[in-house]
Amino acid sequence: MTDYSDITYDVTDGIATITLNRPDRLNAFTGDMARELISAFKAADADDAVRVVIVTGAGRGFCAGADLERGGSTFDNQDEARAEERKDFGTIAGVPRDGGGAVTMTIAACRKPVIAAINGPAVGIGITMTLPMDIRLAAESAKFGFVFARRGIVPEAGSSWFLPRIVGISQAMEWVATGRVFRPDEALAGRLVSRVLPDDELLPKAREIAREIADNTSAISVSLARQMMWSMLSADSPWDGHRLDSTAMFHVGSGKDVAEGVQSFLEKRPPAFPAKVSLDYPAVVEPRWPARPDDVDSDL
Repeated sequence: MTDYSDITYDVTDGIATITLNRPDRLNAFTGDMARELISAFKAADADDAVRVVIVTGAGRGFCAGADLERGGSTFDNQDEARAEERKDFGTIAGVPRDGGGAVTMTIAACRKPVIAAINGPAVGIGITMTLPMDIRLAAESAKFGFVFARRGIVPEAGSSWFLPRIVGISQAMEWVATGRVFRPDEALAGRLVSRVLPDDELLPKAREIAREIADNTSAISVSLARQMMWSMLSADSPWDGHRLDSTAMFHVGSGKDVAEGVQSFLEKRPPAFPAKVSLDYPAVVEPRWPARPDDVDSDL
């Protein structure tokens, strides 16, 4: 297992748990954290022992946003120290990629479902990094903020694409334009999170959902469905969905997981799906979503 400094990564009984691990800084985001998150999500995607990923924070916060220790040059790509630290992220459209975007594009491309267990403050990149995750659960102590305009910057990490699709353009613009910090009841009403839980019930609920996926479903079915549904968010017509669904059903319909799923139902027993994502994943969503554009010049 890779040694990390800013996160921890654990795989137990089909569930990978990624914990942001700078509790003394409320898990503030750094270039090192970005690289480690990218590494962890690539590892989870490639590992057939991983069925579901949970992301949470150590201590009393999820992620307080970018580490602002560098002061006014924190977001200045003309700053030599910052440019050197992040040069391996490469460029897009001829400008340096933002580190948060390098992370969220990796999360988006992961074929395993991802659950965010948001404990405490999640602001800036602390909340935008969760947008390509599939299920967001919040503790009652959570706080949220798309605070970019209050720091003189703009939404990052691909959030100009993700956020309006998740909560709608009006709600997205209210949160982004005001930059205010808000409580989990508002996040729930705005569909940013699906549940608000007492703090001590947050991780158990995340694990319960993850366990239900890992114990009862086909890895191929869930992984392919994740790619299919996210890729269809920009489709022009339900005919595009019909085309994709038909292609996917054609490929999986004769597969060994279907045979096991039907037989286990008829025999009234838990399924033991044999197919593996690393070996049996069908080439239905090609290229894999989100398709990597030609103007990205980094492997991260």
